[in-house]
Amino acid sequence: MITNAQAADGEVIWQPEPEDAAQTGVGRFAAFLGAQGIDAGTGYDELWAWSVDEPEQFWEHFARFAGVEFGGTAGPVHTGDPMPHTRWFPGRTLNFARHLLQGHEGIALIGIAEDGTREEVTFDALRSEVASLAAHLRARGVGHGDRVVAILPNVAEAVTGLLATASIGAVWSVCAPEFGPGAIVSRFAQLDPKVVIAAPGYMLGGKDRDRRAELEEIFAQLPTVEHVIWVGRHTSIPSIETRAPAVQWAQAVAEPAELVFDDVDFSHPLWVLFSSGTTGIPKGIVHGHGGALLEEMKMLLIHSDLRQGDRYLNVASTSWVLWNAVVSALGVGATAVLVDGNPTFPSVDRVWQIAATERVAVLGVGAGFVHSCAKAALVPMRDHDLGALKSLQVTGSPLSADGYRWVYGNVGDIWLASMSGGTDIASIFVGGSPTLPVHVGYIQAPALGVRVESWDEVGNQTRGKGELVVTKPMPSMPLSFWGDDGSRYHESYFAMYPGVWRHGDFIEFTDRGILIHGRSDSTLNRNGLRLGSADIYSVVESLPEVAEALVVGAELGTDYYMPLFVHLAEGIKPEAAHEAITQSIREHLSVRYLPDEIVFMRGIPHTRTGKKLEVPVKRMLQGAQLETVADLGSVDDPELLKAYARFALERQTVSP
Repeated sequence: MITNAQAADGEVIWQPEPEDAAQTGVGRFAAFLGAQGIDAGTGYDELWAWSVDEPEQFWEHFARFAGVEFGGTAGPVHTGDPMPHTRWFPGRTLNFARHLLQGHEGIALIGIAEDGTREEVTFDALRSEVASLAAHLRARGVGHGDRVVAILPNVAEAVTGLLATASIGAVWSVCAPEFGPGAIVSRFAQLDPKVVIAAPGYMLGGKDRDRRAELEEIFAQLPTVEHVIWVGRHTSIPSIETRAPAVQWAQAVAEPAELVFDDVDFSHPLWVLFSSGTTGIPKGIVHGHGGALLEEMKMLLIHSDLRQGDRYLNVASTSWVLWNAVVSALGVGATAVLVDGNPTFPSVDRVWQIAATERVAVLGVGAGFVHSCAKAALVPMRDHDLGALKSLQVTGSPLSADGYRWVYGNVGDIWLASMSGGTDIASIFVGGSPTLPVHVGYIQAPALGVRVESWDEVGNQTRGKGELVVTKPMPSMPLSFWGDDGSRYHESYFAMYPGVWRHGDFIEFTDRGILIHGRSDSTLNRNGLRLGSADIYSVVESLPEVAEALVVGAELGTDYYMPLFVHLAEGIKPEAAHEAITQSIREHLSVRYLPDEIVFMRGIPHTRTGKKLEVPVKRMLQGAQLETVADLGSVDDPELLKAYARFALERQTVSP
C-alpha cells in the first residue's frame, strides 16, 4: 500500500496494491462474472456502469455470488412498474434468517459488556437458541406478519430475537432501552405488537439503569401485547408484573427444537426501522426479506470487503440501522462483535482497545468519533496492536479532510471507506471500493447497482452540488411506511421529482470522488446563495477550540437569521474561540458563510443515533414549540434541547 498522511485536500492519501485486487470482494465478483461469460470490464468504474446499465443481470448474478438460495418460481428480476411500485424477484421465496445461519461454522457472536465481561456464541449455539425461541413464539400463536418488538441493548439476545422472528415470517422491530417511553410508544404503538422482548435495566456509563417505571408506562399503552419475554442477564434490575403472561429468557429458550425456516415471498416484511422521529410521528420503514438481504450482502461483501472468518465491529446501538448490518455479517460467515453499554466509556480509546483485543478486521464508526479521537490526540497504532485491522468504515456524517489525515497518521495503513446511505434503504448510495485510491475528503464511488446522480432544482443532472437522487429502483427501497396509504411515502421521496427518489442530501461528483454536503432539507439559503452546513462544519470543527458545532438558517418573515451554535473544547474561552472561528471561515470559505451570531452552548443536540438536530432547532427559532418539533425521548440530551428552546424563546422576546 502507499499512504501519505500529509496529503493535501483532494490528493491521494492511500493507494491499493494492484496484486491484492483479485482477493477483494470486488475482484472475486468480477472473476465470478467472467466465469459466467459476462464482460463487466476490468476496473470498479466499469463494473459499476455495467451494474446500473444491466440491473437485472447484476442483481441475478450478485444473488448467486452471495450464495442466496431462492425457492418459488423463477421469473423476471423485477417488474416494470416505476418507483415506488417496482417489485423485485416476484414469485421467488427465501428467508433472511436461513441465509445468516445455515452453512456457517465457528464463532458467530462476541459479546462485550461495559465492565469487560466477554462471551462467545458459536453458530451451532446460535442456531440452537434461535430454533428454541422460534418454537416458543410459534407455540404462542405468532405467525406470518405478526409483530415481535424488543427493547434491548446490543446483546446476543437481540440477535437471537431478530433471527427467530424472521425465521417464522413474523415482523421484527427494536428500540434501544435508553429511548424515552414516549419515543418507544410512538414507534411500537403503530405496530400493534403481539410479543415484547425487554430488559428491565441496562448498563450505561458505569451505572445499572432502572427502567421499570418507564416499562410500566410503555406496556400500559401497548394493549395488543399477549406475551412478554424478559432479558435480565445483563442487569441487576428485576422484571415487573405485566398484564400479559411473561417468562424469563431462559424459559423461552429452554426447550430444544428443530430449526425451521418458513419460505416467504421476496417482498415479505422482515423488519420495521424507524426514522429519528424528531418531527412528527416516526416513519415506520418496512423492508422485505429479499431486498434487505441482497443490499446487506452487497454492502458487506463488496463495499466492506468482509470475508468469511473476519471479525466485524460497528459502533451502533440496536436502534441504528448499522446494527442490522452487524447482524448481517453472519451471512458472510463473519463474526459480529457486539459492544453493550457506552463503547466510549470510560474513554474514546476503548473502541480501539476492543478492536485490537478482538482482532477486528473491519471497524465501523461515526465521523464524529474520528473527530473526537483527533481532538483527544489519540494515536491508536502506537497504543494498540491493530495488525488485524484492514478497513475503517466511517458513516453518520461527512468526514472532514483532517479526519482522513488523522486516520492515516494515527491508525495506520488501512483502507478508509467513507460511506453515505440511510435507514430508508438499509444500505448505502455511495461508499468505498478496496481497489480504488482514497482522496483526502472524498468518498470513493457510487455503490454497485445504485444509479445515483446529482440534480439541480428543476431536475437537470449536474456534476456540481445538487440533490442526491436515485433514478433506477433498488431492491431495498421500502416496501411501504407502516400504516401509510402511500401519501407519506410519496411525499418523503418522490414529491420533488416524480418517479425519481430524492433522498434529501446534497451531493457533488468530482474527478477525485464524491462529496456529501449535508441535508438539503436543512439547507442554508442566504440571499439566494445555497450553502451546505457540512462546509461550515468541516472548517469550524477542525479548530482545536471547538468540540462541535451546529448551524441553521431560519426564515423569519422577511429576515434571515443564521446562527452558529458552538460547544467549546475544554478550557477554551469564548472570546478566543470567536476570533478563531471567524478567521477560519473567512480564510477557508468566504464572508458569505459568516454566521449572524456565534452562540456558545454546553453541547450540540443529537438524535440517539448521532444526527445533529438542525431542523428542530431551526423550527424553534421560527416560533415552533419544543413539543411539536421533537420527541424528547428520541434525543440524546433532552435538557440540552430545552436550553435551545429557551434561547429561541428569549430571542423572539427581544427581537423587534
